[in-house]
Amino acid sequence: MEIAAKYNPKEVEDKWYRYWLEKGLFRSVPDSRKPYTIVIPPPNVTGVLHMGHMLNNTIQDLLIRRARMAGKNALWVPGIDHASIATEARVVAKLKSEGIEKKDISREEFLEHAWEWKRKHGGIILEQLKKLGASCDWERTKFTMDDDMSESVIHVFVDLYNKGKIYRGVRMVNWDPSAKTAVSDEEVIYREVRSKLYYIKYRIDGEDGFVTVATTRPETILGDTAVCINPADKRFQHLKGKKVYVPLINRLVPIIQDEYVDMEFGTGCLKVTPAHDINDYELGIKHNLERIDIFNDDGTLNEKAEILIGTDRFKARTKIVKMLDGEGLLVKEEEYTNKIGYSERTDAVIEPRLSMQWFMKMKDLAQPALDNVMNDNIKLYPSKYKNTYRYWMENVRDWCISRQLWWGHRIPAWYIKGGSDFVVAETPEKALALAREKSETEGLMPCDLKQDEDVLDTWFSSWLWPISVFDGIRNPGNPDISYYYPTDDLITAPEILFFWVARMIMAGYEYKGEKPFHNVYLTGIVRDTTRRKMSKSLGNSPDPLALIEKYGADGVRVGMLLCSPAGNDLLFDESLPEQGRNFANKIWNAFRLIKSWKIGPDLLPTDAARVAINWFYEQLKKDIAEIEEAYQQYRISEALMTVYKLFWDEFASWYLEIIKPMPGEPIDPRTMKVTIDIFETLLKLLHPFMPFITEEIWQQLKERPARYSIMNERNPATAAYDKEKIREYEVAKDIVAFVRNTRSEKQISPREKLVLCIKRIAYDDDFDAAIVKLANLSEIRFVEEKVEGAASLINRYGEFYIPLGDLHDYEEERRKLEKELEYTRGFLESVLKKLSNENFVNNAPAKVLEMEQKKKADAEAKIKSIEEHIAHLKK
Repeated sequence: MEIAAKYNPKEVEDKWYRYWLEKGLFRSVPDSRKPYTIVIPPPNVTGVLHMGHMLNNTIQDLLIRRARMAGKNALWVPGIDHASIATEARVVAKLKSEGIEKKDISREEFLEHAWEWKRKHGGIILEQLKKLGASCDWERTKFTMDDDMSESVIHVFVDLYNKGKIYRGVRMVNWDPSAKTAVSDEEVIYREVRSKLYYIKYRIDGEDGFVTVATTRPETILGDTAVCINPADKRFQHLKGKKVYVPLINRLVPIIQDEYVDMEFGTGCLKVTPAHDINDYELGIKHNLERIDIFNDDGTLNEKAEILIGTDRFKARTKIVKMLDGEGLLVKEEEYTNKIGYSERTDAVIEPRLSMQWFMKMKDLAQPALDNVMNDNIKLYPSKYKNTYRYWMENVRDWCISRQLWWGHRIPAWYIKGGSDFVVAETPEKALALAREKSETEGLMPCDLKQDEDVLDTWFSSWLWPISVFDGIRNPGNPDISYYYPTDDLITAPEILFFWVARMIMAGYEYKGEKPFHNVYLTGIVRDTTRRKMSKSLGNSPDPLALIEKYGADGVRVGMLLCSPAGNDLLFDESLPEQGRNFANKIWNAFRLIKSWKIGPDLLPTDAARVAINWFYEQLKKDIAEIEEAYQQYRISEALMTVYKLFWDEFASWYLEIIKPMPGEPIDPRTMKVTIDIFETLLKLLHPFMPFITEEIWQQLKERPARYSIMNERNPATAAYDKEKIREYEVAKDIVAFVRNTRSEKQISPREKLVLCIKRIAYDDDFDAAIVKLANLSEIRFVEEKVEGAASLINRYGEFYIPLGDLHDYEEERRKLEKELEYTRGFLESVLKKLSNENFVNNAPAKVLEMEQKKKADAEAKIKSIEEHIAHLKK
């Protein structure tokens, strides 16, 4: 079979992904093997592939492929999230472009449009993941609004309501005026912004005097129902029991006293707007104040504001400032920096607002989720996030789970006509039966019930994800949930550690009595080289599919993983996938080289090949052990770098150079077989990182059974290795490098054979044959004295000389030796300084002290040798 001169990623990737799908190699069903399970963090149905997805899903695929090769029954469950706010916004925008307003159509008509949009656009990102090589069991693809998934969500709502963990009430919520819905505390992003502090005068009732209040939100004075002072503030003792007029609308409100007021902020007088500030809300409850909601759902002023009705809140702020100034009620404006909450979904400024919503009590649910992370029953990688997790869980607040939207899981509450009573049930039929029982009215009809208009927060479905994808809510003992749960690893981003991860843990203990996963690997954020988060809006995020087209999926995967340690940000530029592509080319070229060799059936291995084989097996065993250790500790980048160096540096640059036959000559059968076996082992190590090129080469290395794949192979096993053999070869490498450098410096042709003289100290001659071949030597001599007129290498293993005859510049060598002597003396001085420091000696670990003593001995030996060499040159 002819091997292509150049590796073609596109052709190879399409071919093998199609093969894997046709052969069902990603499919998993329960059997006698040990399971290994990952559930994908379901991307939004509105989503398309971005760099964060690339990193996250590359890691998931890597772990799944490695688990398959460990002999486990590996399952990666794919799926997508219905994303209530984002999807509804897309559908509303689409309808608007067609001249249709949401308010002009029924809920049922809107949902028909939404489902049509989902059918057209909903699977895009999953198809894109296939280009990356994602080895998901696509037959198990789930959508959070599939019928079985929806039934699970509704069942859990009803169950928690019946347990008293879900309730309905008026509370201060985070209102998103753009999406026109409440959002949870976790969906609010706080940013530090430059604002203004406005000092406004409130006229005191019955006097000519004023009280001055400082606020960043002058538009909310229209909802003021009190002014508050600190009872300990001596400046305002005369105001106790008095009232003031709210500017512009002349509403008479009381002056109240409360220790909550910070006497140092502003003027020490606080305007109280119970309907539009969480702290004012608490003050309002305590002092029985009226609550006046002055905003419509879209953030415009309503009739309760009395003026500027229908004006947007920010435009109203500008107008009110002018009106206050015109009436002489604006004392001054000051520049002020404060934190403003923004909607995580729409980026609208959040409006604190009183609203009737559904809430879930979190404290009891949170406790087992906290305990089992803090005791490492569930491990976070990196563990530094445990402190963040603990803070969130110890300060958890009730979760606002209702959203004022149409797209999503509709809240299963039905209101009984003619009253405020309601029932909660899984179906309309059960609701009717409960309503008849509750109202004691047998003649109650379905038309007498009206279902709640709101839907559940998207996270209320995704918190059940590791259970519901296996139908573990509706059928708790089914074979899938019994076999695959708990799952093994969750790969996700730190920013949804509480949004999603913590809540899944809560659901796991509530509904399975068990953790949902063993480990949580938290990826970093993909940033550009200036450390800005990559985003389309900034124009600094490349198109992942374009990168795959340009560098190949394997190249992009390697590029993403080369420098992305868990929890740390990845600084991305195109040199990374380019490096990955270059690595793929290196692997391909090594394959082509090996397959180009002819075999001489009667040949025996050369001494150089024998040495190389013995050494490389030890190097291979060492690196396999390091790779395994890195995987166990989720140091994915380190595992990749180890196998990268093993292939590029040790195998391609050293091993193949030693064993390859001279041009036109054959290779012996044993060396060829061993080399193929080694290459196969390297491909197995590389496969989780680079699935496509490894499959392509593996299939061509040997004859393979039908329906077989490299992913059916087993991971190379760890074994004890000879550290001394590896050390000895490092010496041989130094010698070869010395000879090559000497040729370069002296401009000696690579074809001209040289003599290497060695004055033994700790040198082992096992590698002589390899050194002779790699350095193109005529011979290696062992000498007792220094060699005159020679280039030299002096290290702790020996003194090495290359006689140069007339080519040698003695004066130049003396200058180099003197420069090296100066450097080594300086190094020795720094080591001695450290060893003379009592504090260092008394507190340093024994291994560190041992290392410093070794540095001292090596430096002293090197100085002695260089001094002798310089003295010899002067003779």
